Amino acid sequence: MNSCFSRFFRHIASDLQISPGQVWQLLVPSRRTSYARRYAAALIIARIQLISIIFAIIVPLWSIVDLMTYEAPLSWRLTLLRLASGLMLLILGWPRRLSEMRPYTHAITMLLALMLLPSAFYAASLALLNSSDTSGIQAIMTQFYIFIPIVVLAGLAIFPLSAFEIVLLSLPAFIIAIIGFFADGTRVSLEEHFIIIWCMVMMTGVSVFSGMSQLHYMEAMLHRAMTDPLTGTASRRSGMETLRLLFHLSAASGKPLSVAFFDIDHFKHINDAFGHDTGDHVLQQITERLRGLLRHSDTLVRWGGEEFLAILPDIPAHQLMTLVERLTATGLGAGPDGMPLTASVGIAETMADRTENWRALVELADKRMYEAKRQGRARALLPGNIVMKLGPDAKVP
Repeated sequence: MNSCFSRFFRHIASDLQISPGQVWQLLVPSRRTSYARRYAAALIIARIQLISIIFAIIVPLWSIVDLMTYEAPLSWRLTLLRLASGLMLLILGWPRRLSEMRPYTHAITMLLALMLLPSAFYAASLALLNSSDTSGIQAIMTQFYIFIPIVVLAGLAIFPLSAFEIVLLSLPAFIIAIIGFFADGTRVSLEEHFIIIWCMVMMTGVSVFSGMSQLHYMEAMLHRAMTDPLTGTASRRSGMETLRLLFHLSAASGKPLSVAFFDIDHFKHINDAFGHDTGDHVLQQITERLRGLLRHSDTLVRWGGEEFLAILPDIPAHQLMTLVERLTATGLGAGPDGMPLTASVGIAETMADRTENWRALVELADKRMYEAKRQGRARALLPGNIVMKLGPDAKVP
Protein backbone atom coordinates (compact mmCIF):
# COMPACT_ATOMS: atom_id res chain seq x y z
CA MET A 1 0.00 0.00 0.00
CA ASN A 2 2.75 2.44 0.94
CA SER A 3 4.62 1.54 -2.23
CA CYS A 4 1.58 2.31 -4.39
CA PHE A 5 1.01 5.55 -2.46
CA SER A 6 4.62 6.65 -3.03
CA ARG A 7 4.54 5.77 -6.74
CA PHE A 8 1.29 7.70 -7.21
CA PHE A 9 2.62 10.91 -5.71
CA ARG A 10 5.97 10.48 -7.43
CA HIS A 11 4.18 10.49 -10.78
CA ILE A 12 1.98 13.53 -10.13
CA ALA A 13 4.95 15.46 -8.73
CA SER A 14 7.14 14.71 -11.77
CA ASP A 15 10.84 15.04 -10.95
CA LEU A 16 10.19 16.79 -7.63
CA GLN A 17 9.32 13.42 -6.00
CA ILE A 18 6.97 13.97 -3.11
CA SER A 19 7.02 11.61 -0.16
CA PRO A 20 4.07 10.61 2.06
CA GLY A 21 5.61 12.68 4.84
CA GLN A 22 5.63 15.75 2.60
CA VAL A 23 1.97 15.19 1.77
CA TRP A 24 1.10 15.81 5.43
CA GLN A 25 3.03 19.07 5.32
CA LEU A 26 0.93 20.12 2.32
CA LEU A 27 -2.28 19.32 4.15
CA VAL A 28 -1.54 21.40 7.25
CA PRO A 29 0.70 24.50 7.68
CA SER A 30 3.31 22.92 9.93
CA ARG A 31 7.05 22.24 10.01
CA ARG A 32 7.98 24.87 7.43
CA THR A 33 11.30 26.63 7.67
CA SER A 34 11.32 30.31 8.57
CA TYR A 35 12.70 31.14 5.13
CA ALA A 36 9.94 29.17 3.38
CA ARG A 37 7.29 30.96 5.44
CA ARG A 38 8.79 34.35 4.69
CA TYR A 39 9.11 33.62 0.97
CA ALA A 40 5.53 32.33 0.83
CA ALA A 41 4.36 35.43 2.71
CA ALA A 42 6.09 37.76 0.23
CA LEU A 43 4.56 35.84 -2.68
CA ILE A 44 1.07 35.88 -1.15
CA ILE A 45 1.18 39.62 -0.45
CA ALA A 46 2.47 40.41 -3.94
CA ARG A 47 -0.47 38.52 -5.48
CA ILE A 48 -2.94 40.11 -3.07
CA GLN A 49 -1.73 43.54 -4.11
CA LEU A 50 -1.99 42.69 -7.81
CA ILE A 51 -5.52 41.28 -7.50
CA SER A 52 -6.65 44.16 -5.28
CA ILE A 53 -5.43 46.83 -7.70
CA ILE A 54 -7.03 45.09 -10.70
CA PHE A 55 -10.41 44.73 -8.98
CA ALA A 56 -10.14 48.23 -7.48
CA ILE A 57 -10.53 49.33 -11.11
CA ILE A 58 -12.97 46.69 -12.38
CA VAL A 59 -15.47 46.81 -9.50
CA PRO A 60 -16.24 50.58 -9.75
CA LEU A 61 -16.31 50.42 -13.57
CA TRP A 62 -19.10 47.85 -13.37
CA SER A 63 -21.24 50.67 -11.98
CA ILE A 64 -21.84 51.72 -15.59
CA VAL A 65 -23.69 48.45 -16.15
CA ASP A 66 -25.69 48.92 -12.94
CA LEU A 67 -26.67 52.46 -13.91
CA MET A 68 -27.85 51.24 -17.32
CA THR A 69 -29.71 48.23 -15.90
CA TYR A 70 -31.38 49.27 -12.65
CA GLU A 71 -33.58 52.21 -11.86
CA ALA A 72 -32.79 54.86 -9.26
CA PRO A 73 -32.32 54.79 -6.30
CA LEU A 74 -31.18 51.12 -6.53
CA SER A 75 -28.59 51.87 -9.22
CA TRP A 76 -27.10 54.71 -7.18
CA ARG A 77 -26.94 52.58 -4.04
CA LEU A 78 -25.16 49.83 -5.94
CA THR A 79 -22.77 52.42 -7.38
CA LEU A 80 -21.93 53.78 -3.93
CA LEU A 81 -21.38 50.22 -2.72
CA ARG A 82 -19.03 49.54 -5.62
CA LEU A 83 -17.10 52.76 -5.06
CA ALA A 84 -16.69 51.93 -1.37
CA SER A 85 -15.52 48.41 -2.24
CA GLY A 86 -13.09 49.79 -4.81
CA LEU A 87 -11.63 52.13 -2.20
CA MET A 88 -11.18 49.26 0.27
CA LEU A 89 -9.50 47.18 -2.44
CA LEU A 90 -7.20 50.09 -3.24
CA ILE A 91 -6.21 50.35 0.42
CA LEU A 92 -5.62 46.59 0.57
CA GLY A 93 -3.48 46.67 -2.56
CA TRP A 94 -1.42 49.68 -1.53
CA PRO A 95 2.32 48.77 -1.39
CA ARG A 96 3.50 48.07 2.14
CA ARG A 97 6.50 46.44 3.77
CA LEU A 98 6.32 42.87 4.95
CA SER A 99 6.29 42.46 8.72
CA GLU A 100 9.75 41.61 10.02
CA MET A 101 8.63 39.63 13.06
CA ARG A 102 5.55 37.78 11.77
CA PRO A 103 5.57 37.90 7.96
CA TYR A 104 3.35 34.87 7.40
CA THR A 105 0.73 36.05 9.90
CA HIS A 106 0.78 39.40 8.10
CA ALA A 107 0.21 37.70 4.73
CA ILE A 108 -2.61 35.43 5.92
CA THR A 109 -4.35 38.38 7.63
CA MET A 110 -4.27 40.33 4.37
CA LEU A 111 -5.54 37.30 2.46
CA LEU A 112 -8.40 36.88 4.93
CA ALA A 113 -9.28 40.55 4.41
CA LEU A 114 -9.26 39.97 0.65
CA MET A 115 -11.65 37.04 1.09
CA LEU A 116 -14.00 38.91 3.44
CA LEU A 117 -14.26 42.05 1.31
CA PRO A 118 -16.02 40.53 -1.74
CA SER A 119 -18.10 38.34 0.59
CA ALA A 120 -19.29 41.47 2.42
CA PHE A 121 -19.96 43.15 -0.94
CA TYR A 122 -22.01 40.11 -1.99
CA ALA A 123 -24.09 40.21 1.18
CA ALA A 124 -24.70 43.97 0.92
CA SER A 125 -25.60 43.84 -2.77
CA LEU A 126 -28.05 40.98 -2.17
CA ALA A 127 -29.70 42.99 0.60
CA LEU A 128 -30.21 45.88 -1.83
CA LEU A 129 -31.41 43.70 -4.71
CA ASN A 130 -33.79 41.63 -2.55
CA SER A 131 -35.44 44.80 -1.25
CA SER A 132 -36.28 45.93 -4.80
CA ASP A 133 -38.50 44.48 -7.51
CA THR A 134 -36.53 43.33 -10.53
CA SER A 135 -37.75 41.83 -13.78
CA GLY A 136 -36.54 41.14 -17.30
CA ILE A 137 -32.97 42.16 -17.93
CA GLN A 138 -32.68 43.32 -14.31
CA ALA A 139 -33.45 39.82 -13.02
CA ILE A 140 -30.89 38.36 -15.43
CA MET A 141 -28.18 40.79 -14.30
CA THR A 142 -29.03 40.04 -10.68
CA GLN A 143 -28.01 36.44 -11.28
CA PHE A 144 -24.42 37.59 -11.86
CA TYR A 145 -24.20 38.65 -8.22
CA ILE A 146 -25.01 35.11 -7.12
CA PHE A 147 -21.74 33.87 -8.66
CA ILE A 148 -19.53 36.22 -6.64
CA PRO A 149 -18.74 33.55 -3.96
CA ILE A 150 -17.64 31.15 -6.71
CA VAL A 151 -15.30 33.77 -8.17
CA VAL A 152 -13.91 34.44 -4.69
CA LEU A 153 -13.14 30.75 -4.16
CA ALA A 154 -11.53 30.55 -7.61
CA GLY A 155 -9.15 33.31 -6.55
CA LEU A 156 -7.67 31.09 -3.84
CA ALA A 157 -6.19 28.87 -6.56
CA ILE A 158 -3.35 31.33 -7.23
CA PHE A 159 -1.91 31.23 -3.70
CA PRO A 160 0.65 28.67 -2.38
CA LEU A 161 -1.34 27.41 0.61
CA SER A 162 -1.93 24.16 2.47
CA ALA A 163 -5.26 22.37 2.14
CA PHE A 164 -6.26 23.34 5.69
CA GLU A 165 -5.59 27.03 5.03
CA ILE A 166 -7.64 27.04 1.82
CA VAL A 167 -10.61 25.30 3.45
CA LEU A 168 -10.46 27.72 6.39
CA LEU A 169 -10.26 30.78 4.14
CA SER A 170 -13.16 29.54 2.02
CA LEU A 171 -15.56 29.32 4.98
CA PRO A 172 -16.64 33.02 4.87
CA ALA A 173 -17.75 32.64 1.25
CA PHE A 174 -19.80 29.52 2.07
CA ILE A 175 -21.37 31.07 5.16
CA ILE A 176 -22.38 34.31 3.43
CA ALA A 177 -23.65 32.41 0.37
CA ILE A 178 -25.91 30.24 2.56
CA ILE A 179 -27.13 33.31 4.45
CA GLY A 180 -27.93 34.86 1.07
CA PHE A 181 -30.13 31.89 0.18
CA PHE A 182 -32.30 32.59 3.20
CA ALA A 183 -32.17 36.37 2.80
CA ASP A 184 -33.81 36.43 -0.63
CA GLY A 185 -37.19 35.63 0.92
CA THR A 186 -37.68 32.34 -0.93
CA ARG A 187 -37.63 28.82 0.40
CA VAL A 188 -34.24 27.17 0.08
CA SER A 189 -34.62 24.33 -2.38
CA LEU A 190 -32.34 21.62 -3.69
CA GLU A 191 -33.17 22.47 -7.29
CA GLU A 192 -32.40 26.18 -7.05
CA HIS A 193 -29.41 26.26 -4.74
CA PHE A 194 -27.68 22.88 -5.00
CA ILE A 195 -25.87 23.79 -8.23
CA ILE A 196 -24.34 26.89 -6.60
CA ILE A 197 -23.12 25.00 -3.54
CA TRP A 198 -21.82 22.21 -5.76
CA CYS A 199 -19.88 24.69 -7.91
CA MET A 200 -18.43 26.28 -4.75
CA VAL A 201 -17.34 22.88 -3.42
CA MET A 202 -15.76 21.99 -6.77
CA MET A 203 -13.98 25.34 -6.96
CA THR A 204 -12.66 24.85 -3.43
CA GLY A 205 -11.33 21.43 -4.46
CA VAL A 206 -9.58 22.92 -7.48
CA SER A 207 -8.09 25.64 -5.27
CA VAL A 208 -6.89 23.03 -2.76
CA PHE A 209 -5.11 21.02 -5.44
CA SER A 210 -3.66 24.13 -7.09
CA GLY A 211 -2.54 25.65 -3.77
CA MET A 212 -0.89 22.42 -2.61
CA SER A 213 0.88 22.00 -5.97
CA GLN A 214 2.22 25.55 -5.85
CA LEU A 215 3.29 25.13 -2.24
CA HIS A 216 5.15 21.90 -2.96
CA TYR A 217 6.87 23.33 -6.03
CA MET A 218 7.86 26.48 -4.12
CA GLU A 219 9.30 24.54 -1.18
CA ALA A 220 11.12 22.10 -3.47
CA MET A 221 12.75 24.97 -5.36
CA LEU A 222 13.61 26.74 -2.10
CA HIS A 223 15.16 23.57 -0.72
CA ARG A 224 17.37 23.26 -3.78
CA ALA A 225 18.33 26.93 -3.61
CA MET A 226 18.84 27.05 0.15
CA THR A 227 20.73 23.76 0.67
CA ASP A 228 24.37 23.17 -0.14
CA PRO A 229 24.35 20.20 -2.54
CA LEU A 230 27.66 18.73 -1.32
CA THR A 231 27.30 18.84 2.46
CA GLY A 232 23.53 19.12 2.92
CA THR A 233 23.99 22.12 5.21
CA ALA A 234 22.20 25.43 4.74
CA SER A 235 23.58 27.51 1.90
CA ARG A 236 25.05 30.95 2.52
CA ARG A 237 21.89 32.63 1.22
CA SER A 238 19.72 30.59 3.55
CA GLY A 239 22.09 31.26 6.44
CA MET A 240 21.91 35.00 5.86
CA GLU A 241 18.13 34.90 5.99
CA THR A 242 18.19 32.82 9.17
CA LEU A 243 20.67 35.24 10.74
CA ARG A 244 18.53 38.23 9.82
CA LEU A 245 15.44 36.70 11.38
CA LEU A 246 17.16 35.39 14.52
CA PHE A 247 18.95 38.69 15.11
CA HIS A 248 15.60 40.51 15.07
CA LEU A 249 14.14 37.96 17.48
CA SER A 250 17.19 38.26 19.72
CA ALA A 251 16.92 42.04 19.82
CA ALA A 252 13.20 41.91 20.56
CA SER A 253 13.39 39.22 23.26
CA GLY A 254 16.67 40.26 24.89
CA LYS A 255 18.06 36.74 24.46
CA PRO A 256 21.60 36.15 23.15
CA LEU A 257 22.53 34.99 19.68
CA SER A 258 25.96 33.51 19.01
CA VAL A 259 27.79 32.50 15.85
CA ALA A 260 30.86 30.29 15.44
CA PHE A 261 32.97 30.72 12.29
CA PHE A 262 34.94 27.57 11.35
CA ASP A 263 37.77 27.49 8.81
CA ILE A 264 39.35 24.08 8.16
CA ASP A 265 43.11 24.25 8.62
CA HIS A 266 45.38 23.36 5.66
CA PHE A 267 42.42 22.34 3.49
CA LYS A 268 44.09 23.60 0.33
CA HIS A 269 46.90 21.10 0.93
CA ILE A 270 44.34 18.25 0.96
CA ASN A 271 42.89 19.37 -2.38
CA ASP A 272 46.32 19.82 -3.94
CA ALA A 273 47.80 16.56 -2.65
CA PHE A 274 44.82 14.18 -2.87
CA GLY A 275 42.42 15.78 -5.34
CA HIS A 276 39.11 17.58 -5.09
CA ASP A 277 37.06 14.39 -4.76
CA THR A 278 38.96 13.55 -1.59
CA GLY A 279 38.54 17.14 -0.45
CA ASP A 280 34.78 16.86 -0.96
CA HIS A 281 34.72 13.67 1.11
CA VAL A 282 36.64 15.45 3.89
CA LEU A 283 34.10 18.30 3.87
CA GLN A 284 31.25 15.82 4.20
CA GLN A 285 33.03 14.10 7.07
CA ILE A 286 33.63 17.40 8.86
CA THR A 287 30.00 18.42 8.31
CA GLU A 288 28.79 15.31 10.11
CA ARG A 289 31.17 15.96 13.02
CA LEU A 290 30.04 19.59 13.33
CA ARG A 291 26.38 18.57 13.22
CA GLY A 292 27.04 16.25 16.13
CA LEU A 293 28.19 19.21 18.20
CA LEU A 294 25.05 21.26 17.61
CA ARG A 295 21.53 21.23 18.98
CA HIS A 296 18.39 20.80 16.88
CA SER A 297 17.72 24.53 17.19
CA ASP A 298 21.17 25.43 15.80
CA THR A 299 21.87 25.94 12.10
CA LEU A 300 25.03 24.89 10.29
CA VAL A 301 25.81 26.93 7.17
CA ARG A 302 28.44 26.33 4.52
CA TRP A 303 29.60 29.91 4.19
CA GLY A 304 31.99 29.22 1.33
CA GLY A 305 34.68 26.70 0.38
CA GLU A 306 36.00 25.18 3.61
CA GLU A 307 34.31 27.80 5.83
CA PHE A 308 31.29 26.93 7.97
CA LEU A 309 29.14 29.10 10.20
CA ALA A 310 27.19 27.72 13.15
CA ILE A 311 24.22 29.87 14.20
CA LEU A 312 23.56 29.34 17.91
CA PRO A 313 20.44 31.00 19.34
CA ASP A 314 19.98 31.41 23.12
CA ILE A 315 23.61 30.61 24.02
CA PRO A 316 25.29 33.33 26.15
CA ALA A 317 29.00 34.02 25.99
CA HIS A 318 29.88 32.12 29.17
CA GLN A 319 28.41 28.89 27.76
CA LEU A 320 30.32 29.05 24.47
CA MET A 321 33.37 27.39 26.04
CA THR A 322 31.31 24.21 26.34
CA LEU A 323 30.92 24.11 22.56
CA VAL A 324 34.69 24.40 22.09
CA GLU A 325 35.28 21.70 24.72
CA ARG A 326 32.95 19.33 22.86
CA LEU A 327 34.77 20.11 19.62
CA THR A 328 38.09 19.28 21.29
CA ALA A 329 36.71 16.07 22.79
CA THR A 330 35.19 14.72 19.56
CA GLY A 331 37.57 16.23 17.01
CA LEU A 332 36.91 16.54 13.30
CA GLY A 333 38.24 13.15 12.32
CA ALA A 334 41.36 12.26 10.36
CA GLY A 335 42.45 13.49 6.96
CA PRO A 336 43.45 11.29 4.02
CA ASP A 337 47.04 11.31 5.33
CA GLY A 338 45.90 10.00 8.72
CA MET A 339 46.62 13.27 10.51
CA PRO A 340 43.89 14.81 12.71
CA LEU A 341 41.77 17.48 11.03
CA THR A 342 41.59 20.79 12.87
CA ALA A 343 39.90 24.13 12.45
CA SER A 344 40.42 27.75 13.38
CA VAL A 345 37.30 29.12 15.05
CA GLY A 346 36.08 32.63 15.74
CA ILE A 347 33.05 33.06 18.00
CA ALA A 348 30.93 36.16 18.65
CA GLU A 349 27.81 36.80 20.74
CA THR A 350 25.34 39.69 20.47
CA MET A 351 25.25 40.85 24.09
CA ALA A 352 28.89 40.35 25.04
CA ASP A 353 30.09 42.01 21.84
CA ARG A 354 27.25 44.58 21.54
CA THR A 355 26.89 44.13 17.79
CA GLU A 356 24.43 46.40 15.98
CA ASN A 357 23.29 43.94 13.32
CA TRP A 358 23.82 40.39 12.16
CA ARG A 359 26.42 41.39 9.57
CA ALA A 360 28.56 42.98 12.27
CA LEU A 361 28.19 39.80 14.34
CA VAL A 362 29.45 37.61 11.48
CA GLU A 363 32.24 40.01 10.61
CA LEU A 364 33.47 39.95 14.20
CA ALA A 365 33.44 36.13 14.28
CA ASP A 366 35.28 36.14 10.94
CA LYS A 367 37.98 38.48 12.29
CA ARG A 368 38.44 36.30 15.35
CA MET A 369 38.74 33.23 13.15
CA TYR A 370 41.56 34.89 11.19
CA GLU A 371 43.21 35.93 14.45
CA ALA A 372 43.00 32.32 15.67
CA LYS A 373 44.62 31.24 12.41
CA ARG A 374 47.33 33.90 12.81
CA GLN A 375 48.08 32.64 16.32
CA GLY A 376 48.88 29.16 15.04
CA ARG A 377 45.60 27.52 13.94
CA ALA A 378 43.77 24.71 15.78
CA ARG A 379 42.31 27.10 18.32
CA ALA A 380 39.19 29.15 19.03
CA LEU A 381 38.98 32.83 19.88
CA LEU A 382 35.93 33.71 22.02
CA PRO A 383 34.39 36.96 23.34
CA GLY A 384 36.65 38.61 25.90
CA ASN A 385 39.74 37.54 23.88
CA ILE A 386 39.61 34.07 25.42
CA VAL A 387 41.76 31.63 23.45
CA MET A 388 41.16 27.87 23.62
CA LYS A 389 43.38 25.37 21.85
CA LEU A 390 41.81 22.59 19.80
CA GLY A 391 43.04 19.31 18.47
CA PRO A 392 44.37 16.10 20.07
CA ASP A 393 46.98 17.94 22.16
CA ALA A 394 44.51 20.31 23.79
CA LYS A 395 43.47 19.70 27.36
CA VAL A 396 39.77 19.34 28.08
CA PRO A 397 38.74 20.41 31.60
